[in-house]
Amino acid sequence: MGVMFKVYCLSVMTLVAATYTVVLRYTRTVSSTAMYFSTTAVCITEVIKLFLSLGMLTKETGSFGRLKASIVEHVFWSPKELLKLSVPSVVYAVQNNMAFVALSNLDAAVYQVTYQLKIPCTALCMVLMLNRSLSRLQWFSVFMLCLGVTLVQWKPAEATKVQVEQNPFLGFMAIAVAVLCSGFAGVYFEKVLKSSDTSLWVRNIQMYLSGIVVTLAGVYMTEGAQVVEKGFFYGYTPWVCFVVFLASVGGLYTSVVVKYTDNIMKGFSAAAAIVLSTVASVTLFGLQITATFACGAMLVCVSIYLYGLPKQDTTKLPRADTDKEARQKLITV
Repeated sequence: MGVMFKVYCLSVMTLVAATYTVVLRYTRTVSSTAMYFSTTAVCITEVIKLFLSLGMLTKETGSFGRLKASIVEHVFWSPKELLKLSVPSVVYAVQNNMAFVALSNLDAAVYQVTYQLKIPCTALCMVLMLNRSLSRLQWFSVFMLCLGVTLVQWKPAEATKVQVEQNPFLGFMAIAVAVLCSGFAGVYFEKVLKSSDTSLWVRNIQMYLSGIVVTLAGVYMTEGAQVVEKGFFYGYTPWVCFVVFLASVGGLYTSVVVKYTDNIMKGFSAAAAIVLSTVASVTLFGLQITATFACGAMLVCVSIYLYGLPKQDTTKLPRADTDKEARQKLITV
């Protein structure tokens, strides 16, 4: 792929990540309208993702007949596969709801930095579930990232324009649950994908069908009485709709464009999203930057870059030495 296309991918990934956290934070803390139900937003997000995946599968199959055959085969006649994909559905539903809890209690910049703990969590799940190994540099970057997050949380930066009472400890615990869910669900879904040749969009449809059922149950288990009284879309504004749009399109778009980038670019994207979230938080929420936050954020950005560096391939070095020795022997003869 060309350089301009990679720059485009990097820009979109960065803007989606930064904008989502900032706008969600705004709708939960600064917006003066009636507070909407976060569980309904998560449920609607799953519905939109399902329709988007159906559209992409239609494009992939090339005809409505093939689309129908694929859905019948992999959805209606594959209850075991649906059950298998219900595991990440439940975990992702918990993760998405925890994001709302976290951003209701922590600033967007603090959330963006702390959420990078998903990297060591994902790495640990990859080692345990996929039998992969990490280089020494990657382990070093993981410990550096944890140190950076510790500094950020040691004395969290405060926002002066937030209109609601916050509980930073509850916000941090919500992020902790979210990163655990993100690491496990991501690796589990990757393992399912690589266990067969089933299309990515078919797997997404299977997962989102389960996700709709799970999130809809969550709506009526946690806020059922209020939803029945006030309505499913109570408190929705254009900004809330924008949050749902970013959550729906952002995840699918990122999963596609990551094919054409590498880990270094993803690292730059995450670091740039932290910077943009910080600038937006200072401007919109009156975030007061502390020395510990600045140092911690810098350590996190550096660790993300180091973790994404490609492993050095040394498998060819001994062979090169052997070939050199063989040529030397021939010359001697």
